[in-house]
Amino acid sequence: MKARGSVPAGPITETGVRTPGGARTSTTAGPSALAEAKRARQQAIREIVARRPITSQSELAEALAERGFEVTQATVSRDIAELGLVKVARGDRHVYVAPEDLAPAPRPPSGPSSAELTRSAADDRLRRILADIPLSVRRSGLILLLVGAPGTASIVAQAIDDSSLQEQEGTLAGDNTTLVLFADEERLERWLRRFRELQTGAASSSTVTTEAVR
Repeated sequence: MKARGSVPAGPITETGVRTPGGARTSTTAGPSALAEAKRARQQAIREIVARRPITSQSELAEALAERGFEVTQATVSRDIAELGLVKVARGDRHVYVAPEDLAPAPRPPSGPSSAELTRSAADDRLRRILADIPLSVRRSGLILLLVGAPGTASIVAQAIDDSSLQEQEGTLAGDNTTLVLFADEERLERWLRRFRELQTGAASSSTVTTEAVR
């Protein structure tokens, strides 16, 4: 008879516990074991999307399986949401990217022209984001609606707030739609002209047409 410890370990399950022969067990691990397994799995996801193009949840689940993580698509979906992964255009495909890898926030420089340099770096970041996230621009009264891919609105809103675009009263981010609010028509038109200039400097895939919202 084989000793119990000699049974080969199987893949890592969603609880992070290796099971003999890869059999799935019930979730009986303690909170600390579950938290550690989740951290390890999500770190693996960050590494995977940073190193290779992942276009779907099933593809990500397969990549995790290659690393020994046995997960369901529901778990992958939750991890994607918690990590804030977004889909961006890469060539003719849309792939998952971590927010921090989309366009790093500029580091504040030092010196007398630090404010100007920071705005310039923030504008460059916004251009890179607009190149990765095609946006359509719609209008309702004194509000512009910037519509992009699911999960990208907060990234777009933050990039706008950090940039030289200062005519707006504020921004509100949903899931795929960023609302940009204005006090009057003149400020809206000036802002929109400048935004289109930034879009023109980004990838040609960005949509620069403005649609009225009925």
